[in-house]
Amino acid sequence: MTSHKSILVGITGGIGSGKSTVARIFSILGIPIYYADDRAKWLMANDPDLKKQIQVNFGNESYSEEGVLNRAFLASKVFSDEEKVKTINGLVHPAVRADFETWAYAQKSPYVLKEAALLFETGSYKDLDKVINVSSPIRIRISRVLMRDPHRNEKQVNDIIDKQLPDEEKNKLADFVIKNTDNKLLIPQVLEIHKQLMKV
Repeated sequence: MTSHKSILVGITGGIGSGKSTVARIFSILGIPIYYADDRAKWLMANDPDLKKQIQVNFGNESYSEEGVLNRAFLASKVFSDEEKVKTINGLVHPAVRADFETWAYAQKSPYVLKEAALLFETGSYKDLDKVINVSSPIRIRISRVLMRDPHRNEKQVNDIIDKQLPDEEKNKLADFVIKNTDNKLLIPQVLEIHKQLMKV
């Protein structure tokens, strides 16, 4: 991965950990940020090769006649079927990886950030030079998500948390850990990591 001018840094964290807030602080410092989950949605809706592969694997109903992604149909296909989850991830993740590489190569910054919920779970952290994990106690995460997404209930949030790698595991794999708790300020932690990355 040395062909990139910028250092590739991942930023991850479980649902409700506050990784988007942390990413915003980095962007205020002028660091370019690639939002992997948003780009994945965009690619599924707009990338002709990916659209074709999704139709081959999940049927033509995956898209409307106008070519609009039928999220409800796809979700119903993938929901609770581990094999189908693997299939869709196997199509989307390589497309996101290639898209990120192209994007990162075009940036003029000492380092760039790739923000993604499942960096460790998908193995995509191996493509990066450094990884930041935003860590937060589960009770705080649940209350944050319930405030942010009133349509979710506590059981749904717990189900999502159960599918993600526990913080202890992520913290071991990460190069930097940002603790997002009620008694730790985020900005000094971000500035410290920023300073270290600018030196690399």
